[in-house]
Amino acid sequence: MPRYERESRADMDNRPRGLIDTGALLALLHRGDRWHSACVETFAEIPLPLATSAAVLTELFHLLDGPHEFAAAWGFLRSGAVTVLPISDEDLPDLETLMARYKDRPMDFADATLVYLARREDLVTIFTIDHDDFETYRIEGKRRFRIVPTRS
Repeated sequence: MPRYERESRADMDNRPRGLIDTGALLALLHRGDRWHSACVETFAEIPLPLATSAAVLTELFHLLDGPHEFAAAWGFLRSGAVTVLPISDEDLPDLETLMARYKDRPMDFADATLVYLARREDLVTIFTIDHDDFETYRIEGKRRFRIVPTRS
């Protein structure tokens, strides 16, 4: 039984312990993904809950295929293992600045929201398979992310 099905919301501290990106979510949901095993192992060890943004969920649901995958994703999100943190109109100038800073390696909006949330929520751990980008991005221009799982 997956960890997110075993633990209830009451078992987890409400403060996010890290961030989760689209690729890690997809890998957790798809047994055939080359990152599935590494992500399942990481998920079993990482403190919960993890935070994400609506932009990441938009990417996730766009990439899912069919009712079974939609149901699995919704079950995962309802478990309390992941919390969606808000991005408001007031945050948009900061997101624009981040995306402009990384114009040489175009930062997409979903990644910008995660880098922004890392700063705002004082989080350094990111659960992602997108190592190339998150090894480049910096929190407040100087702090590196702690990326899990490690490259295989």
